[in-house]
Amino acid sequence: MKYLVTGSAGFIGFHVTKKLIENGHEVICCDNLNSYYDQNLKFSRLSNLFDDDLFDVAEISKKILKWNQSKLIFKQNKKKSLTFYYLDIQDKNHIENLFEAHNPDVVIHLAAQAGVRYSITNPEAYISSNLLGFFNILEASKKFNIKHLVYASSSSVYGSNTKLPFSETDAVSHPLSLYASTKKSNEMLAHSYSNIHQLPTTGLRFFTAYGPWGRPDMSLFLFTKAILNNEEIEVFNFGEHKRDFTYIDDIVDGTIKVSNYIPEASSKWDGKRPNQENSSCPWRVFNIGNGNPVPLMDFISNIEKRLNKKAKIKFLPLQPGDVPETHADISLLTKLTGYKPKTSIEEGVNNFLDWYVEHH
Repeated sequence: MKYLVTGSAGFIGFHVTKKLIENGHEVICCDNLNSYYDQNLKFSRLSNLFDDDLFDVAEISKKILKWNQSKLIFKQNKKKSLTFYYLDIQDKNHIENLFEAHNPDVVIHLAAQAGVRYSITNPEAYISSNLLGFFNILEASKKFNIKHLVYASSSSVYGSNTKLPFSETDAVSHPLSLYASTKKSNEMLAHSYSNIHQLPTTGLRFFTAYGPWGRPDMSLFLFTKAILNNEEIEVFNFGEHKRDFTYIDDIVDGTIKVSNYIPEASSKWDGKRPNQENSSCPWRVFNIGNGNPVPLMDFISNIEKRLNKKAKIKFLPLQPGDVPETHADISLLTKLTGYKPKTSIEEGVNNFLDWYVEHH
């Protein structure tokens, strides 16, 4: 199978790409290597994918400024059936050239501007990447008859919902952040393409992914760094948060299982009682979570225990755009794909801390 993975230098994109290669698939991947967070981490992920130091941290920033994007291709490993392109999904012509050159079977679209809080201060980045960029992926997928487009949505679409656990049958019309709004928009845009063009699309509502190679703006990374440096950690909602923390290996397993489950129009669709569990066209959305929410303070306790060091905690009110608790109902994904998360919070935190100590 030939896969195109966008956002391959990102946290989830890197792990998905790595697993697909290990499973013997041909992978074409791309990333714009933006500076939302430390680019060195992105370069290190790419070096890991290619098993070499071509993405040298000391030289890569200079090279990015000199690259001629009209050539697009930056690195290829024929032995691994892996090709990386340095491009931005906002460039429609380059995206179409990429699709035409490789004609992938399945697209796993993970490139996006991430982060709830960043969307408050930098809204333009979300409109450009998450809406315009996604539109370009939809157009190319339609034009080149992609067998299945799988894309990243988010648990944040549940917004102000308070009924737990969050289910695909729930209405998601009250987002609390611009980031959540763009992800909800992605689901609706995909539905229109599935309906008009019969393009099979599946949205993945990820629940708080964590693990090795994670983003520096994620709580586990921030807490670990601060504790080791004897700095305060900021804990919002006065420590009353609960999160459905999902280890990266389980996220990857669910993503690949979904990519193999191509949606069809459902015979159970009832226009008088519509919900998002099924559709009259080849469109689906799935929760990918652990299914067992953990109190944030217990999460911090696991870090303290592993590091053998107490955290200095500064309690703060609930942040704008945040939700107090997330809990994924994963029964639909389990029923249709056999998905079953395997990693406990203790094991996942330990794996991250082992990686962090080694790399930082």
